[in-house]
Amino acid sequence: MVNLEQRKFIEPRWPIVITILIALILIRMLPERISVFPIWLIYSYLTVMIICIFAVPLSKGKLIWRTTEKRVMLLFCILGELANLISLGYLIREMIISSKDLSGLELLTSSVSIWIINVLAFSLIYWQLDRGGPEARHNNNSLIPEWLFPQDSISEYKQWKPVFVDYLFLSYTSATAFSPTDVLPLSSRSKLLMMLQSTISLVTIVVVASRAINILGG
Repeated sequence: MVNLEQRKFIEPRWPIVITILIALILIRMLPERISVFPIWLIYSYLTVMIICIFAVPLSKGKLIWRTTEKRVMLLFCILGELANLISLGYLIREMIISSKDLSGLELLTSSVSIWIINVLAFSLIYWQLDRGGPEARHNNNSLIPEWLFPQDSISEYKQWKPVFVDYLFLSYTSATAFSPTDVLPLSSRSKLLMMLQSTISLVTIVVVASRAINILGG
């Protein structure tokens, strides 16, 4: 068996950094009263994560840095989604009790931010979990996939392996169609993750965003 650390292919990390920075900007755009974590903690963790991300290509994909990156990023996504759920719960509470602490415009912009953060966070989770992670799936054909992409069943794409944009598309379609489209979940874990993402997206769009639009229209 070929050692993964001896392989040369390392997936570019710049799309990941851009995704994380966009998520940070959206988190900062949320009203302060529904922010869960203090901003200094967010910036501190972001710094650590960026260091881990850039260490992977700089170390030529050494296992210790790939493992560290995976753990730090998954923890970031878990905490981010937890904060997202708490913020979503606050928005629903504001909508039900009509406390007037948030205007219709704030409800709408907050719900859009929560929806986009949901898409970005799950795209990072899918990217890290499928077939052992980015470097593992490109350098080891024996790993069992979590998701089946259309290219996997086409002979002309025999050497094809999914990259981050494929998981971003998967996350986006899960959040908009609320069901699998061209990418099929194979494992119980992947199915549960897609169910969770679709549920968060559905509540955000149907309950909060529709209420905000109704307030603005009224």
